[in-house]
Parts: sequence; structure tokens; C-alpha cells
Amino acid sequence: MKMEIKINNDILLWAVERAGFTVDEISKKIPSFIAWLEGKKNPNLKQLQTFAQKVYLPFGYLFLDRPPEEKLPIPFFRTNQTNQQKIPINVFDTILIVQQRQEWLSNYLKENDYEKLNFVGKFRGKSFQIEEVVMDIRNTLRLSDNWARELSTWEEAKNYLAEKIEETGIIINFNSIVGNNTRRKIKVEDCRGFVLIDEYAPFLFVNSADSKSAQMFTLAHELAHIWIGESAGFDFRYLQPADNPTEILCNKIAAEFLVPEKKLKTVLTTDKSIEKIARVFKVSQIVVARRLLDIGEIDKTKFLEFYNEYIKRDFDKKEEKEGGGDFYKTQRKRLSLRFLSFVNQAVQTNKLLIREAYQLTGLKGDTYNKIMKEHLY
Repeated sequence: MKMEIKINNDILLWAVERAGFTVDEISKKIPSFIAWLEGKKNPNLKQLQTFAQKVYLPFGYLFLDRPPEEKLPIPFFRTNQTNQQKIPINVFDTILIVQQRQEWLSNYLKENDYEKLNFVGKFRGKSFQIEEVVMDIRNTLRLSDNWARELSTWEEAKNYLAEKIEETGIIINFNSIVGNNTRRKIKVEDCRGFVLIDEYAPFLFVNSADSKSAQMFTLAHELAHIWIGESAGFDFRYLQPADNPTEILCNKIAAEFLVPEKKLKTVLTTDKSIEKIARVFKVSQIVVARRLLDIGEIDKTKFLEFYNEYIKRDFDKKEEKEGGGDFYKTQRKRLSLRFLSFVNQAVQTNKLLIREAYQLTGLKGDTYNKIMKEHLY
């Protein structure tokens, strides 16, 4: 007979709520759950392990006397919502995963005498003009004033920008699920992205489930956070910032970085077409519409109408194109080639155990070996 274990009901109910389920929903996954709560029977070890897996909970938490106080390591800002609202577990766990990677990489770089990135927090606590920050970002990324215009499309501009960002030492993760768990999706309305500040290894996370047109603005917004020196997460609905001074500031920096106001006004004297302006600046039409709202060329009602229609078209095109994709190419985007290179370097020099590399990357065995040997460069 399997040994049964009595678990505190407060822990069971907290675990269910934490995962974003109702009691009815978890009962469909774990038929005995109601009986556990009512004291009619107790779970055995295997059942508890299954339960913990279903609610995304570290197994040891089930044996605590009371629910622990879990705190998000960064502020999380929402557009038109209170910041006290509960963070979805998939977002919470993703932030912790990225934080773990950052802590390892930051320590590794320090131990190997890498220098601090002097642009991280460069404008923290200082008075400055928006244009001053934008110019410093461009200079650091080695981008000319007309860098985007030299590229054929805004999609190319986004990819080029991501490459230039990583060349500075910033790590970018493009992902829309928790690690590699395709059953745990990160909804765009829950999180568009977040940034974790560190003087050696700043990390940017961009929700790849988002429309590609919106990802460009998210990247620029996160860059602004690095120069200001403040970590944060955000849902960034309708590309609008939360009612927070730092978020509003970073939004202004991002907008000026992508579509400088003076140049935009010059273009507007000859053409007010959103489509044509987008071609000039090599940004998506949605970013142009967002900028026109900033400078008062269109009102919020018109912007929201344009936004909703454009995002729908963008997602429709995405769904038509998607159909499996290249697993290894996806992993390179999820984890960052730069990060993978450091992990590989650490393993090769016996400064990181292979099982630790598996844990950091979420890859193992043949998959890990193949990406390190065939897809790293």
C-alpha cells in the first residue's frame, strides 16, 4: 500500500490559485483533488508529484506550513491597470529563469575580468534632454543617423537593430513560452517584454508571440530602460506606457530613437501617408501611427482604430507564414547566440559542469551538443 501524505489545505489552494486555475479546473486534471480538500483521502507521493507538475510548483513547497511570500524581482507596469494586479505564473517563472541566467553570466564575466558596460545606467539620476540619450544609444550601437533608411525593409531594420544590440554585450531573448514548454504560453496582453539591468550582462526579453511590427518598439523601449538603469516588465497595451514617470520617459526615448520628431515633421510637409512615412524611416506603420499620436497629428481614437486593424492584419500574415519552423534557429533566438557562446566557452574550459549548462539553457543531450557544434555561429 502506498503511503499517503497529509498536505495543508492552505498550501493546496494557494498552489492552485498561484497557477491561475480554479478548483474545478484542477479537479479535471487531478480527479482526487476535492477529496484531498475534504479530508476523505490523502495523496500519495506520486500523486503529489503530479499535482506539483500540473500547477508549476517546486515540489518542496507542498510541505511548507504556510504559503510563502513570492515577490517579483522587478517592478511590472501595466497600461491602464493597477500595478498590484497578480502577475501570471508563466510571466513570473520566465522572469526567474532569465534572472538565473543573468546571475550566472554576470558572475562568469566578472570572474574572467570582463569590463563593466559603461552605458548601463549612464543617465540614472541625471537631468538630460531626450535627444541626448538617443544620441548616446546610437553612438554606442554604432548606428548612423540614417541607419534604418539604408536597409530595404523595416523587418530587416529590426533584425539589424537586434544584432547591433547584442554586439554591445546586451543579451536578447525572443520567446513566447516558459523555457521550451510549449504548453505554457506567455500571452501578449500579459507581458510584451521585460528588461533586467546588470552592469555586466543586461538581459532583454521580447515576447515573440507579439506582432513583429510591435516588437521593434518594445526593443527600443527596453534599450531606454538600460540607459536609465531601471529594470522593469510591462504589458505595453496599444504601445502606450503605464502611468509611471520612468515608463513615460522610456517611451519618449524609444519614439525619438525610431522616428526623430524633427525629421518626421520635415517629411510631413510633403507627405502625410502613414505607409510612405514608414518606408522613409524603415519602421512599421504602427510605429509611425504611434509617433503621429505623440506629436498630435492624429487623435487617440484614430490611433486605436488604426492599431487594432493593423495588428489584426499583422497576426493574420504571421499565421499564414508559420508552420513549424527551424527548431535550432528558434533556440538561437530564445536563448541568444551570445549567451550560448559563453555557456559553451565555460563548459569547454571546465568552469561549468555539463549538467549546469543543461539547466541554464533548458537543452540537454544530443540537442544541446548539436546546437553547440553546428548552430552556434
